Amino acid sequence: MGAEEESLEAKQGSNPNPTPNPNPNPITEAQFLSWKRQKDADATARKAEAARKRAEDIAAGVVQMNGRELFLHEPWVFDNNQY
Repeated sequence: MGAEEESLEAKQGSNPNPTPNPNPNPITEAQFLSWKRQKDADATARKAEAARKRAEDIAAGVVQMNGRELFLHEPWVFDNNQY
């Protein structure tokens, strides 16, 4: 045990901070902003595609509408003037 501790101390002796660098590949602010814009654009495209597909499915009658969609597409369902 003593030899192992000594060899471990010898290895750590050259590096007083034993924790590894948490950011080994630093990036610039411009690189980050470029990545963020691309990520946001991809997310927006995915959401738009999902909304388009849902609208097509609703028009085809494949999926059931939720309350908001029903109100927007068939507002007469919510007309209480008849009662």
